[in-house]
Amino acid sequence: MRVAVVSDIHSNLHALEAVLAAIDGEGPDELWCLGDLVGYGPRPNECCAAIAEQADVCLAGNHDLAVRGTIDLEEFGGEAGIAATWTRTVLEPDAQAFLDRLEPEGSAQGVALYHGSARDPIWEYVLSDEGALATLELAGSPLVLVGHSHVALRVVQSGDELDGGVAHGGTDLDLAGVRALLNPGSVGQPRDGDPRAAYLLLDLDAQHASFRRVEYDVKRTQSEMRDADLPDMLAARLELGL
Repeated sequence: MRVAVVSDIHSNLHALEAVLAAIDGEGPDELWCLGDLVGYGPRPNECCAAIAEQADVCLAGNHDLAVRGTIDLEEFGGEAGIAATWTRTVLEPDAQAFLDRLEPEGSAQGVALYHGSARDPIWEYVLSDEGALATLELAGSPLVLVGHSHVALRVVQSGDELDGGVAHGGTDLDLAGVRALLNPGSVGQPRDGDPRAAYLLLDLDAQHASFRRVEYDVKRTQSEMRDADLPDMLAARLELGL
């Protein structure tokens, strides 16, 4: 069983299309999405349609929950709130119906899946050893996948030892005999210093993980964001990966 994992697409259609094209060349058995299809970016309907058509498993992220009305927009500040409010005005019925079906946690093939963490599937960012260890202990699964932070991450627990950090594009990881928490990084708005769209490939039989990055037309997405009068800071940060 080979699985491609994506997360935090954030309405960036050109990044998503580049990632899906790269994944198609890999020929995985399934595609999993860890949430935040919408928010920040200019093409929410197209991103929802692509994931609805191709993903075998999909979670809801905090932006998805805000846009569909489960979370009050007052919990979102600044640019995120502006983008979520705009997204509500353009979201089409099919996209709304798809988002309405999603939950922020789940499991597949014995792998625990969370948008945020096991302690808080909606809001917690797993960016520390303490947070990673807590989720590994609560999940009760040898492999845990999280999104939300927009940082590609690998944390491995072997016995009492915990080792981890940012997983740069091209990082390969042997999962045999260990417990691991992995974040594929963000498709549509990376924040780990690499502006390329991120995804993860898992071989569950060989117990192997590969972190991948792919170039996409950043300027085209930026232009669409500015045409939609979305906050310029959200567009500017795309080329920096921050």
